[in-house]
Amino acid sequence: MQTNTTTMKKASGINASHVGLVLLKMRTFIALFAIAGFFAFTVDGFLAPASLIIMIKHISINALLALGITFVIITAGIDLSIGAILGFCGMVAGYLISQGIVLPMFGIAIFPSVWLIVPLVLVVGGLIGAANGFIITRFNVAPFICTLGTMYIIRGAALLVSGGETFPGLQGNPELGNTGFDLIGSGSLFGVPFTIWLMFIVAGIIAYIARKLPFGRHVYAIGDNERAAELSGIKVNNVKIWVYTIAGLCAALAGIVVTSQLVASHPSTGNAFEMNAIAAVVLGGTSLAGGRGTISGTLIGAFVIGILADGLVMMGVSEFWQMVIKGIVIIVAVVIDQMQSKMQYKAAISSQANNE
Repeated sequence: MQTNTTTMKKASGINASHVGLVLLKMRTFIALFAIAGFFAFTVDGFLAPASLIIMIKHISINALLALGITFVIITAGIDLSIGAILGFCGMVAGYLISQGIVLPMFGIAIFPSVWLIVPLVLVVGGLIGAANGFIITRFNVAPFICTLGTMYIIRGAALLVSGGETFPGLQGNPELGNTGFDLIGSGSLFGVPFTIWLMFIVAGIIAYIARKLPFGRHVYAIGDNERAAELSGIKVNNVKIWVYTIAGLCAALAGIVVTSQLVASHPSTGNAFEMNAIAAVVLGGTSLAGGRGTISGTLIGAFVIGILADGLVMMGVSEFWQMVIKGIVIIVAVVIDQMQSKMQYKAAISSQANNE
């Protein structure tokens, strides 16, 4: 009888632990519905179609950045330079549209079309990301230090491009054949803005890479145990360079979108955007210790951060309090992540003990 009672208590404890673990894994969904529900009842017009479209357009910027660094964080890395890459790539786009490619030896300036500007800017972002990955792997520099240094370098470079000035009026000139850049941020397809399409397309591509391609499995393996991944034949350094390259590409794409929406580029654009992106990734369930995370979780995390930010603005909450609340959200997300890790470890131990 005593044995049965003990067994029942153990089973009850395991079930409670399992329920708690499931709730922790679903925390992003719960947070999303709780925050959206709160603002729906407290803010007039929060769920109006026009408001939702504007809100999702804002979310798409942070989502692109967050999606880009999800692989980085899964490998137990970090990238603090993505906000600076966003701003710098926006300046490059603005320079190409307003100044063109100057050829002093011929005394002319070539004004490329938008179809050429976009891939050029993406290449610039990708190269900066690749440089981060190369420095981190080749010289064994901590990702935090490397990308912090890169952030300052790129911020300075963005200021040098225009001498600290803004490139305004980036609609282009029909006579130069470089019009249409503003349509990226203001255009729509089937009534849905291009920026929202871009967000979901990028999310779909990265999710496919994570789930279906060997590269995705290698990313998770490196984050789980880098030494074991290396011994199994995975080219760890190459994978790391590529994850930082992807982060740079996504940051460049976000820079194009922001610049297009503003129809102007400024060196300070993207300042502190990396913090919101990291918060979205962590809130979405990606572990800062590496080895765990999902693209869908990151996307939902971006929605949580975006809805929280826009909802607070619509409520008239001070910008200072918004910063405090975002900071609290980041800390809580990390604490919950640690709780999930401990509960998963205990559940694994309990499962092993029961099997024995």
